[in-house]
Amino acid sequence: MTISEKLHAVGRTLLEDQLAHPTVVGIGRGDLPEPVFRSWLEQDYLYLLDYVRVFSKLASKAPDSHVGYLVDLAHSTYHDELKLHRSLSAEFGADLEGAVKGPACEAYTRFLLDAADSYEDGMAALYPCTWGYSTLGRILAENPPSEPRYRAWVDTYADPAFAALAVRIGEMLDEIDPDPDRAEAMFREAMAHELAFWDVP
Repeated sequence: MTISEKLHAVGRTLLEDQLAHPTVVGIGRGDLPEPVFRSWLEQDYLYLLDYVRVFSKLASKAPDSHVGYLVDLAHSTYHDELKLHRSLSAEFGADLEGAVKGPACEAYTRFLLDAADSYEDGMAALYPCTWGYSTLGRILAENPPSEPRYRAWVDTYADPAFAALAVRIGEMLDEIDPDPDRAEAMFREAMAHELAFWDVP
């Protein structure tokens, strides 16, 4: 198996914890209380700003064949994904400009930024976000919520384009062939942060 395939095997069990989390369950049913999702959107906005920084930091350390893709990801996250995020956030009355990082967001973004000091560590730490949300989106889309705003969120992560992003990040991880044990340790730690992130302030 490739590194990414081994991480998928690890991640499937860990993803079950996210699927059972009350926040994810509420999104999937479309009945999550609005204040909870509003808070999550505010935290995710702050996360995405640092996500751009992680892509940029990794691009500075990447092999030549990966630089362009990471630069493009930083650009599209900042200009496209954040635009969509602002649009959905407005529907829930989220205060993005006044938002302050909660402990889970602070811990996760610090972990990612520190991991990006090493290209191999950074890519392994990055993978759970793309692979995890793509998988969550696909599973939730099998029985999507009828509430249109929550359905829009599910559709975003069930989109084939987002699945292609997750596949490409996995391919890039395989191409650099990191130490398997180290990659799994970074992946597991990032998955733990992913789960904690659903515990919104």
